[in-house]
Order: sequence, then C-alpha cells, then structure tokens
Amino acid sequence: MKLRHTAAWAGFTAVTMVAASGCGGQSVKHAAEAVDDTGAIMAALARATDRTEALGSAEVSMTTDLGNGKAPIPMQGTYSWGDGFAYDVEMDTKAAQMQDVQDAPTIRMLFVNGDYYYDVDPQPSGPLKGKEWMKLDGSVVFGEKGAQAFDGNAGGGSPSATMRSLKYAQNVEDLGEQTLGGQRTTHYRAVIDASGMGRFKDAYGDKDNLVNSITGGGTSIDMDVWVDAKDLPVRIKQVIGKMTVTMDFRKFGATTDVKAPPSAQTADVSDLIKQGAGKRG
Repeated sequence: MKLRHTAAWAGFTAVTMVAASGCGGQSVKHAAEAVDDTGAIMAALARATDRTEALGSAEVSMTTDLGNGKAPIPMQGTYSWGDGFAYDVEMDTKAAQMQDVQDAPTIRMLFVNGDYYYDVDPQPSGPLKGKEWMKLDGSVVFGEKGAQAFDGNAGGGSPSATMRSLKYAQNVEDLGEQTLGGQRTTHYRAVIDASGMGRFKDAYGDKDNLVNSITGGGTSIDMDVWVDAKDLPVRIKQVIGKMTVTMDFRKFGATTDVKAPPSAQTADVSDLIKQGAGKRG
C-alpha cells in the first residue's frame, strides 16, 4: 500500500480551493489603495464575497491539472463553510492511484476539523485491517505550522475565504462579459502574492512538505473568477506553481452537513506516513 503517495493525494484535494484563502496578510492601507485604484472591480468582488459567505455551502465540480502532461482529474461533491470548513467529494480511484485500498471506480474523501478521511475497502491485514476509513492529520500534508492555517474550524480554505482573499490581490482586471454554462458572467482576473497569503504561506513556503511536491512550489497564485448577475461565483480557476485547479459551482446552500466517520471504523495512518516521509511529529 503506497501510503506516502496517498498522503500526496490528500494534499492535492486539500490544495483544491485553499491556495488563495489567505487573509490579513497585507496592511489595511495597502488594501485601501487597491480599492482606490480599481474601485468598481473591488466593489463587485466584495458583493460576490458577501453573497458566497452568507450562503454557507455549495455543490461543486472540480478539475485539477497537475501540469504533468496527463488529463485533468475530476472531482465533485459538497463544500461547506457555514460552521467551519469541510468538504465531501468523490474522486477517480485510478487517477489517485488508490486501487490498492479501493476497488470502486471512485473514492470518497472528507475534510473535517482539519483532518482528511478516505473511504477505503477494509483490508485483511496491516494498518487498515477491518477498517472502512483511513485518516490523515493535516500536518502530514502541510507541516505543523501550515496545518494550523487549514484548520477546518477557522474556515480557511473555503470558497468564502478564497473570495475574501481577493481584497489583497494585485493587478486585478475586468476581462468583460462571458457566457459560461449558459449563464452571463463577468470575468475577473487577479494575482495574489506571498504577502497576501497570510498564515497560508507557512504551508506553501515549506519546501519539504507534500504540497510543494504536488505544485512544484509557487510564490504567487493567479486567480480567475466568473461572477453572475446574482453576484455569485460561477467558476473559480487558480494556478499554483505547475498546478491548475478549476471549480464550478452547481448550486449554493442547503447542502448536507459533513461529519467525520465513526472512530471505530477509522484507522489513523498519519504517524506511519510521517515516518515513511522522514518526518517527525
């Protein structure tokens, strides 16, 4: 069982929609100057941020291009941020190279309270013997400091937090109207550098953690946002290092709460993966 590789994929799903969720990284003065320079754009994005935050959850579909020449990897499911950040997604088992622990064509993954859970087939032996879920601590993926930034209770990483990060963006542009999925939208583009990532730079600045092995490292995030007439994002696209993540919003609000699986059905393999990666605590 390729546990280290599994941890990398936990990082991949965690990176989806969390890269640009830093807030508070720049001074109020800097943010105010950005508003003065591009007032209409920032006002539109602020309205979209408020609407997204108020609705608290969404059904989404995502694709991730790892920049390795292979086809983008699809995922779909629910993101929730009304009471802390959590998600419940299905991803392609083969693309995740997790056939060793799941025979079904897709594998379910949860993020709850800063930890990651995979729905696996109970194994006849080893750390997953008789268990239906595999758990990974956030520090396995992001390092100790980085994991604190992605703690689910803090709301970091949610689409709402991602939208909030736009107030710290540089080089914000209005690229005009575009039709996306049959909807009329306005396309905005922005760049968020390390100074706008706040606590999240602890994760992306650590060259030894698994996130950097996935993205190839990155000191800034290029983000495109398409906003509809209801002031809601229709699509968010992020480029982090060599990786590109695209999320489409299918429906906002009224989604099922995401809960951690029963502890009796869960095997925590965090320490095993840290040991295999040459990490300590």
